[in-house]
Amino acid sequence: MATTDESKLATSTAFKDEGNGFFKSEQYPLAIEAYTKGIEAFPTAVLYSNRAFCFLKTESFGLAIADAEEAIKLDPSYIKARYRLGAAQLALGKVKKALKIFQAVCKAKPKDKDARAKMKYCDAEVKRERFLKAIASEHGNSKASETLDPSLIEVPSSYSGPKIEGEETITLEFVQEMMAYMKSQQIVHRKYVVMILLKCIAYFKKQPSLVNVYFGGEGEAKLNASAPRFNVCGDTHGQFYDVLNIFEINGIPSPENPYLFNGDFVDRGSFSVEVVMTFFAFKLLYPDSFFMARGNHETVSMNKVYGFTGEVKHKYDDKVMSLFEEVFQWLPLAHVINDKVFVVHGGLFKDENVKLDDIRKVQRNREPPDSGIMSDILWSDPQPFPGRGPSKRGVGLSFGPDVTKAFLEDNNLEMIVRSHEVRDEGYLVEHDGKLVTIFSAPNYCDQMGNKGGIIHFTPAMVPSYIKFSAVPHPPIRPMAYAGNMFGF
Repeated sequence: MATTDESKLATSTAFKDEGNGFFKSEQYPLAIEAYTKGIEAFPTAVLYSNRAFCFLKTESFGLAIADAEEAIKLDPSYIKARYRLGAAQLALGKVKKALKIFQAVCKAKPKDKDARAKMKYCDAEVKRERFLKAIASEHGNSKASETLDPSLIEVPSSYSGPKIEGEETITLEFVQEMMAYMKSQQIVHRKYVVMILLKCIAYFKKQPSLVNVYFGGEGEAKLNASAPRFNVCGDTHGQFYDVLNIFEINGIPSPENPYLFNGDFVDRGSFSVEVVMTFFAFKLLYPDSFFMARGNHETVSMNKVYGFTGEVKHKYDDKVMSLFEEVFQWLPLAHVINDKVFVVHGGLFKDENVKLDDIRKVQRNREPPDSGIMSDILWSDPQPFPGRGPSKRGVGLSFGPDVTKAFLEDNNLEMIVRSHEVRDEGYLVEHDGKLVTIFSAPNYCDQMGNKGGIIHFTPAMVPSYIKFSAVPHPPIRPMAYAGNMFGF
């Protein structure tokens, strides 16, 4: 007769096998459920490591780290768990931590090509960071915006793309020509990219961290009184052809058709330059009708890991990337529409009683710290149950409906709009109708099958929702410029 432990282990193994089946068919939530049941029956390093693998696939990097560490506690010699711990740290941009872990993996398995590739990548990034710090210390902290002069950049006569003559302001004709040129997979000349980025730095420097937007009223940003609605979109993640489709089905940005894009314009999708240059051009063209907020992917660490840095270097160079980094650091962190709707990329805060004035006082011109208001704004997620909890991502927090209600009451607001997470239908209303997630990258990474979403707000701030499907794009895969660092 089998002992109790043998029986529990048999049950656990059956759930592990079931989870493996779900994993192979890419049904990660079902695999997580099966592995969880196996852990409850009889915890093993393999089960924790397998569940960590699923969390990596679903971008729950904080949970992946926790499971990998549990697996290592149960079996310190289990190399797969250490590999997944390193992969999760790398996914969060923690290259120093990841380097130490992959060094240990490579010591135990010197012939593991993937682990060695990740170790070399992390080592190169750590050395690069040291080099840049040394250069900055030696030559001062001059910004690319202070040293790049677009008037000195020559444009060859063979260039047939859109042009900005002299110090001419951005025109609608230029923006339309630029979108068409990029749609045909042509690269806008570096001179005009530099000009646009410099104009954006100058503009965003003058903007507050929290921007108040009003329909026809007084304030920092006054919408055209004749605008029938205000469009709010979520993550677009380098999916340029889907952005063009948004404008096709929902109308091009204009004073009569204003937009707010709520962060994560870049990374993942391999047309991020095209997306963000389109948005920057519209911002310069219609500063009171086109709005942009910073997302967690408008940051140096994410751009290095998820492809935008590689894409910019492929299409332009390091100096242009430095300009992008400057613009991103000056992007507003949040918007309030008609004193009623709070719009932010991630979510709410670890600290209670955060007021809108606290957000206005946040100093933006930097990379986000590991904690605090800026970090929470960019990284937090809602949870269905009350209170605050640790983030599944490993940064920020999870916050419940009671936290949402208290924040709204404390700030005399009615609703929160945030993005940051894939939603099957392009949006999801939660927290007793007081919070909505909007996500505008359909079929995210060419594999999720989700819809994209747009919110229409009337002047009375009544929301309605538009769903749309993905459209074809040229055969350049997502993460094409990410250096193949994600074969978890």
